[in-house]
Amino acid sequence: MPSLDIALRPARLDDLDAILSLERGEGYETLVGRSTRREHEDMFAGGRHAYFVGESERLEAFSILRDIDHPHGNLYLQRIAVAQPGRGVGARFLSLLIDWAFTNTKAHRFYLDCFDDNFRAQAMYGKLGFRRDGLLRQAYLAPDGRRRDLVLMSLLRPEWRV
Repeated sequence: MPSLDIALRPARLDDLDAILSLERGEGYETLVGRSTRREHEDMFAGGRHAYFVGESERLEAFSILRDIDHPHGNLYLQRIAVAQPGRGVGARFLSLLIDWAFTNTKAHRFYLDCFDDNFRAQAMYGKLGFRRDGLLRQAYLAPDGRRRDLVLMSLLRPEWRV
């Protein structure tokens, strides 16, 4: 199936219901995590996070960036999720987000972490130029009390291809 054409835009608070619905899709908590409505509202209001959505006729994806104005140029992709994985939307959306980040911020390093067993995500990040920086051992406390490892990956401004 061909990749869906999507547009990137800053999210609005009235997108939150769609974001929460997407984040609560089957299996998402074990792949990308999730936040409560209150946590999302606090992040929207706090000034440290920036939300973006990818949409066509409907919301197809969302992301949360943290530390856009980090003094050392480290921009963190805190979360990214798509409505229907496997259609190329995630790669297209993240590509737009990377371009936005390096065009509109002073970020030198765009980094993320993902669960060590989320191989689909790691493969997509690698295709977009991210490199594996290392493993954050037992860095995530899952809702069931288990500790999970996270893979740390980054893309540097000089590695970014416009």
